[in-house]
Parts: sequence; C-alpha cells; structure tokens
Amino acid sequence: MRGSWDDYALVPNGPGMPWWAAVLCSLALATTGVFADLERVNRLSIVFQVCYFLGCLFAVVVVQRKGLFAPMVMPPLILAVTVPGVVLATGSTPTGGGLVATALAVGTPLINGFPTMAITTGFTLAIGLLRLCIQRRPSARHTIE
Repeated sequence: MRGSWDDYALVPNGPGMPWWAAVLCSLALATTGVFADLERVNRLSIVFQVCYFLGCLFAVVVVQRKGLFAPMVMPPLILAVTVPGVVLATGSTPTGGGLVATALAVGTPLINGFPTMAITTGFTLAIGLLRLCIQRRPSARHTIE
C-alpha cells in the first residue's frame, strides 16, 4: 500500500474518496430516491428510505479517513436539502393555497422522513466513530508500506 494512512477508506485496498465526492454521491442517490417516490406515490416511501440510507452509509465507508467528519454529520443536511429541493423543483406544491400550503407541502415530507434520518444518522455516526477508533495513526515501527 502506498500513501498516507489517512487517505484510505474503511477497507484499505486503495485510497478512499475525498469528502466532497462522497457527499455528492450520497446527495445524488438521495435526490434520486426523493424524485422517484414523489413521482411514483407522491410521498416519501421505501425507495427514498433505501436510497438515502445506502447513500449515507456508502459515503462514510468509502471516504478517506481525513475527510470522515462530513459524511458523519451529513444525513440531516442531505434530508434538509433534497426533500424541499425536489418538492419545489417538481412543482408538487399546491397552486392556490398560498404560503401555508407551500410550507405544509415541503414540511410534511421532512417530518415524515425524520425516523429514517435519525436511524441513518445513528448508523453513520457509529461507523464513523468505529473508523476513528480502529484506523489510528500508525506508530513509527508500524508504518504503512
């Protein structure tokens, strides 16, 4: 193996992704899930939940150790960006209800997505903390070759 110890992902077969690439992959997968569910059943359901969960876990597993913080804290931010963004972009808001109707159209999927976000955040934090514990800087006599 070549490179610095903090350039590796969870499985050190090669260098991991930079933090921004891992976050973008997760964001893209979550956005796809939101879009698919809103077009299919007009609410967040299993497609979003799976895409969101797997995207966030993927990011925390493949990111370089030195960029681990961003994927650990991103699940609430991903939810807060993707759901309102897709709801507003697809025109899923009511046309005649004013500001309150728009707030309800955007807020309801966010509230309904909270349990998924909480579980996903717990898993990403657990994996991230595990990585911080097991992937410590090697001592001088145990260097990565």
